[in-house]
Amino acid sequence: MISGTFLNDIVTANVNDLIDRLEEPERMIKQIIREMAENINQSKEGVIDAVASEKQLLRELENHRRQSEEWLKKAQTALEADKEELARSALARKNEIDNTVNNLKPAWETAKATSERLKNQRHQLEAKLEEVKLKRSTLIARQRAAQARQHMHKTLDKFQTGLDAQTRFDRMEDKVAYLEDRTAALAEVEGESSPLEKEFLQMEIDNDVEAELEALKAKMQKK
Repeated sequence: MISGTFLNDIVTANVNDLIDRLEEPERMIKQIIREMAENINQSKEGVIDAVASEKQLLRELENHRRQSEEWLKKAQTALEADKEELARSALARKNEIDNTVNNLKPAWETAKATSERLKNQRHQLEAKLEEVKLKRSTLIARQRAAQARQHMHKTLDKFQTGLDAQTRFDRMEDKVAYLEDRTAALAEVEGESSPLEKEFLQMEIDNDVEAELEALKAKMQKK
Protein backbone atom coordinates (compact mmCIF):
# COMPACT_ATOMS: atom_id res chain seq x y z
CA MET A 1 0.00 0.00 0.00
CA ILE A 2 1.36 3.42 -0.98
CA SER A 3 1.15 5.92 1.87
CA GLY A 4 -1.25 8.83 1.60
CA THR A 5 1.63 11.24 2.12
CA PHE A 6 3.46 9.80 -0.85
CA LEU A 7 0.38 10.10 -3.07
CA ASN A 8 -0.10 13.70 -1.95
CA ASP A 9 3.55 14.42 -2.77
CA ILE A 10 2.99 13.20 -6.32
CA VAL A 11 0.60 16.08 -7.01
CA THR A 12 3.28 18.74 -6.52
CA ALA A 13 6.61 16.90 -6.86
CA ASN A 14 8.76 15.81 -9.78
CA VAL A 15 7.75 12.29 -10.80
CA ASN A 16 11.31 11.18 -11.58
CA ASP A 17 12.55 12.26 -8.15
CA LEU A 18 9.77 10.35 -6.43
CA ILE A 19 10.35 7.20 -8.47
CA ASP A 20 14.05 7.34 -7.56
CA ARG A 21 13.01 7.05 -3.89
CA LEU A 22 11.31 3.71 -4.49
CA GLU A 23 13.08 0.46 -3.66
CA GLU A 24 11.35 -1.63 -6.36
CA PRO A 25 10.40 0.88 -9.10
CA GLU A 26 8.75 -1.52 -11.57
CA ARG A 27 6.39 -3.05 -9.00
CA MET A 28 5.78 0.20 -7.14
CA ILE A 29 5.01 2.19 -10.31
CA LYS A 30 2.20 -0.23 -11.13
CA GLN A 31 0.89 0.08 -7.57
CA ILE A 32 1.10 3.88 -7.68
CA ILE A 33 -0.89 3.98 -10.93
CA ARG A 34 -3.54 1.65 -9.51
CA GLU A 35 -3.93 3.58 -6.24
CA MET A 36 -3.89 6.99 -7.96
CA ALA A 37 -6.71 5.80 -10.23
CA GLU A 38 -8.64 4.54 -7.19
CA ASN A 39 -8.15 7.85 -5.37
CA ILE A 40 -9.36 9.79 -8.40
CA ASN A 41 -12.49 7.65 -8.60
CA GLN A 42 -13.11 7.99 -4.86
CA SER A 43 -12.63 11.76 -4.97
CA LYS A 44 -15.26 12.08 -7.67
CA GLU A 45 -18.16 11.84 -5.21
CA GLY A 46 -16.54 14.37 -2.89
CA VAL A 47 -16.08 16.85 -5.72
CA ILE A 48 -19.67 16.33 -6.88
CA ASP A 49 -21.00 16.93 -3.35
CA ALA A 50 -18.90 20.08 -2.94
CA VAL A 51 -19.99 21.53 -6.29
CA ALA A 52 -23.63 20.64 -5.62
CA SER A 53 -23.49 22.33 -2.21
CA GLU A 54 -21.94 25.44 -3.73
CA LYS A 55 -24.62 25.58 -6.45
CA GLN A 56 -27.40 25.12 -3.90
CA LEU A 57 -26.09 28.00 -1.76
CA LEU A 58 -25.73 30.19 -4.85
CA ARG A 59 -29.28 29.43 -5.90
CA GLU A 60 -30.57 30.33 -2.43
CA LEU A 61 -28.46 33.49 -2.39
CA GLU A 62 -29.76 34.65 -5.78
CA ASN A 63 -33.32 33.79 -4.79
CA HIS A 64 -33.09 35.91 -1.62
CA ARG A 65 -31.53 38.77 -3.58
CA ARG A 66 -34.49 38.69 -5.98
CA GLN A 67 -36.89 38.67 -3.05
CA SER A 68 -35.08 41.67 -1.57
CA GLU A 69 -35.47 43.56 -4.85
CA GLU A 70 -39.14 42.59 -5.06
CA TRP A 71 -39.86 43.85 -1.53
CA LEU A 72 -38.04 47.08 -2.34
CA LYS A 73 -40.26 47.55 -5.38
CA LYS A 74 -43.32 46.80 -3.23
CA ALA A 75 -42.24 49.46 -0.75
CA GLN A 76 -41.84 51.94 -3.59
CA THR A 77 -45.26 51.04 -4.97
CA ALA A 78 -46.81 51.50 -1.50
CA LEU A 79 -45.24 54.94 -1.15
CA GLU A 80 -46.51 55.93 -4.58
CA ALA A 81 -49.97 54.96 -3.34
CA ASP A 82 -49.46 57.01 -0.16
CA LYS A 83 -49.48 53.84 1.94
CA GLU A 84 -46.52 54.60 4.14
CA GLU A 85 -47.27 51.95 6.75
CA LEU A 86 -47.42 49.27 4.07
CA ALA A 87 -44.15 50.57 2.64
CA ARG A 88 -42.59 50.36 6.10
CA SER A 89 -43.69 46.71 6.43
CA ALA A 90 -42.30 45.91 2.99
CA LEU A 91 -38.93 47.43 3.92
CA ALA A 92 -38.89 45.50 7.19
CA ARG A 93 -39.40 42.29 5.24
CA LYS A 94 -36.65 43.37 2.84
CA ASN A 95 -34.26 43.90 5.75
CA GLU A 96 -34.96 40.38 7.07
CA ILE A 97 -34.15 38.95 3.67
CA ASP A 98 -31.01 41.11 3.40
CA ASN A 99 -29.79 39.65 6.71
CA THR A 100 -30.26 36.18 5.26
CA VAL A 101 -28.34 37.28 2.15
CA ASN A 102 -25.50 38.56 4.34
CA ASN A 103 -25.30 35.16 6.05
CA LEU A 104 -25.57 33.17 2.83
CA LYS A 105 -22.90 35.11 0.94
CA PRO A 106 -19.84 34.08 3.04
CA ALA A 107 -21.16 30.51 3.24
CA TRP A 108 -21.45 30.40 -0.54
CA GLU A 109 -17.98 31.96 -0.99
CA THR A 110 -16.46 29.30 1.29
CA ALA A 111 -18.29 26.52 -0.53
CA LYS A 112 -17.17 27.90 -3.89
CA ALA A 113 -13.52 28.09 -2.77
CA THR A 114 -13.73 24.53 -1.43
CA SER A 115 -15.26 23.13 -4.61
CA GLU A 116 -12.67 24.92 -6.76
CA ARG A 117 -9.83 23.61 -4.63
CA LEU A 118 -11.14 20.04 -4.80
CA LYS A 119 -11.62 20.26 -8.57
CA ASN A 120 -8.11 21.62 -9.03
CA GLN A 121 -6.61 18.89 -6.85
CA ARG A 122 -8.46 16.24 -8.80
CA HIS A 123 -7.29 17.70 -12.11
CA GLN A 124 -3.71 17.83 -10.83
CA LEU A 125 -3.90 14.21 -9.72
CA GLU A 126 -5.32 13.20 -13.10
CA ALA A 127 -2.48 15.06 -14.85
CA LYS A 128 0.12 13.38 -12.63
CA LEU A 129 -1.45 10.00 -13.31
CA GLU A 130 -1.06 10.56 -17.05
CA GLU A 131 2.52 11.72 -16.50
CA VAL A 132 3.36 8.58 -14.53
CA LYS A 133 1.79 6.41 -17.24
CA LEU A 134 3.79 8.17 -19.96
CA LYS A 135 7.07 7.83 -18.05
CA ARG A 136 6.45 4.29 -16.83
CA SER A 137 8.34 2.58 -19.67
CA THR A 138 11.28 4.96 -19.45
CA LEU A 139 11.57 4.60 -15.68
CA ILE A 140 11.35 0.81 -15.82
CA ALA A 141 14.03 0.79 -18.53
CA ARG A 142 16.25 2.94 -16.30
CA GLN A 143 15.77 0.52 -13.43
CA ARG A 144 16.64 -2.50 -15.56
CA ALA A 145 19.71 -0.75 -16.98
CA ALA A 146 20.89 0.01 -13.44
CA GLN A 147 20.37 -3.62 -12.44
CA ALA A 148 22.34 -4.75 -15.51
CA ARG A 149 25.21 -2.44 -14.54
CA GLN A 150 25.23 -3.86 -11.02
CA HIS A 151 25.31 -7.41 -12.40
CA MET A 152 28.17 -6.48 -14.74
CA HIS A 153 30.20 -5.03 -11.87
CA LYS A 154 29.69 -8.20 -9.83
CA THR A 155 30.77 -10.32 -12.80
CA LEU A 156 33.89 -8.19 -13.29
CA ASP A 157 34.73 -8.55 -9.60
CA LYS A 158 34.47 -12.34 -9.87
CA PHE A 159 36.61 -12.29 -13.02
CA GLN A 160 39.26 -10.24 -11.24
CA THR A 161 39.22 -12.69 -8.34
CA GLY A 162 39.83 -15.49 -10.83
CA LEU A 163 42.74 -13.59 -12.36
CA ASP A 164 44.27 -13.09 -8.91
CA ALA A 165 44.00 -16.83 -8.22
CA GLN A 166 45.62 -17.58 -11.58
CA THR A 167 48.48 -15.23 -10.73
CA ARG A 168 49.07 -17.04 -7.44
CA PHE A 169 49.00 -20.36 -9.26
CA ASP A 170 51.54 -19.12 -11.82
CA ARG A 171 53.88 -18.04 -9.03
CA MET A 172 53.56 -21.44 -7.38
CA GLU A 173 54.24 -23.09 -10.73
CA ASP A 174 57.42 -21.03 -11.06
CA LYS A 175 58.56 -22.24 -7.65
CA VAL A 176 57.95 -25.86 -8.64
CA ALA A 177 59.88 -25.29 -11.86
CA TYR A 178 62.74 -23.86 -9.83
CA LEU A 179 62.79 -26.98 -7.66
CA GLU A 180 62.81 -29.08 -10.80
CA ASP A 181 65.80 -27.08 -12.00
CA ARG A 182 67.55 -27.82 -8.73
CA THR A 183 66.87 -31.50 -9.26
CA ALA A 184 68.40 -31.30 -12.71
CA ALA A 185 71.38 -29.47 -11.27
CA LEU A 186 71.75 -32.24 -8.72
CA ALA A 187 71.88 -34.75 -11.53
CA GLU A 188 74.74 -32.84 -13.10
CA VAL A 189 76.84 -32.67 -9.97
CA GLU A 190 75.95 -35.97 -8.35
CA GLY A 191 79.04 -37.53 -9.82
CA GLU A 192 81.11 -35.15 -7.74
CA SER A 193 79.24 -35.76 -4.48
CA SER A 194 79.48 -38.64 -2.08
CA PRO A 195 76.49 -41.00 -1.86
CA LEU A 196 75.71 -39.65 1.61
CA GLU A 197 75.75 -36.05 0.43
CA LYS A 198 73.57 -36.98 -2.54
CA GLU A 199 71.05 -38.62 -0.26
CA PHE A 200 70.78 -35.57 2.03
CA LEU A 201 70.58 -33.21 -0.94
CA GLN A 202 67.88 -35.30 -2.59
CA MET A 203 65.95 -35.45 0.70
CA GLU A 204 66.14 -31.66 1.01
CA ILE A 205 64.87 -31.21 -2.52
CA ASP A 206 62.10 -33.74 -2.02
CA ASN A 207 61.01 -31.99 1.19
CA ASP A 208 60.91 -28.62 -0.56
CA VAL A 209 58.88 -30.05 -3.41
CA GLU A 210 56.41 -31.73 -1.06
CA ALA A 211 56.04 -28.55 1.01
CA GLU A 212 55.36 -26.43 -2.06
CA LEU A 213 52.97 -29.05 -3.42
CA GLU A 214 50.97 -29.18 -0.17
CA ALA A 215 50.84 -25.38 -0.03
CA LEU A 216 49.58 -25.29 -3.60
CA LYS A 217 46.89 -27.88 -2.84
CA ALA A 218 45.75 -25.95 0.22
CA LYS A 219 45.39 -22.70 -1.70
CA MET A 220 43.61 -24.35 -4.61
CA GLN A 221 41.08 -25.92 -2.21
CA LYS A 222 40.21 -22.50 -0.75
CA LYS A 223 38.98 -21.19 -4.13
